[in-house]
Amino acid sequence: MGPGLSTNPSTVEFVRRVVKDFPQLPMVVDADGLNAFAGADDLLQGKGRKLILTPHPGEMARLASVSNQKVQENRVEMARGFAMKHHVYLVLKGNHTLIAEPGGQIYVNPTGNPGMATAGTGDVLTGMMAGLLAQHPDAPVEKVVSAAVFWHGAAGDASTERRGELSLTATDLLEALPRALPGKRHGHRGHAHRHGHGGHCC
Repeated sequence: MGPGLSTNPSTVEFVRRVVKDFPQLPMVVDADGLNAFAGADDLLQGKGRKLILTPHPGEMARLASVSNQKVQENRVEMARGFAMKHHVYLVLKGNHTLIAEPGGQIYVNPTGNPGMATAGTGDVLTGMMAGLLAQHPDAPVEKVVSAAVFWHGAAGDASTERRGELSLTATDLLEALPRALPGKRHGHRGHAHRHGHGGHCC
């Protein structure tokens, strides 16, 4: 929920009501869905439910009421703190996208490239994540989220091999998804790397 919704006051109210009134439904909240909670992040509570937030740094800054610079300088701490406080799974997009779990665990995604910083690529990730959640309702949330993030980045890497980073579009990612499926490529092994509480990758 979020891409293309707008921040019209009635839409903001609608988004907040849907998140509040349907805790039984798995939800991926992105874009204007996140902007609906700017200055009202206390309304985002994911305890006992599957609530996934996928902000880019600017959306993260608005959610946490801090500057974009602070987010970028403290990506791990910002993602972990917000996820733990609100009991959500938080995907902080950007260079080496982070996945923060409600328990404080952080995963660092190894796939993706700067060419993906273009309009619509985040919307593709939202759709992939929602689709995987629907197809695998009994799978652990962290596995579904990390698979979507990894696969999304791998599709971006497959696209740049053909088109380069400068001309990459969101549609290119969709076309590259079949080639980026696990087992189709040899450049990446495994999934996101775990980032421990002490700040070490393993």
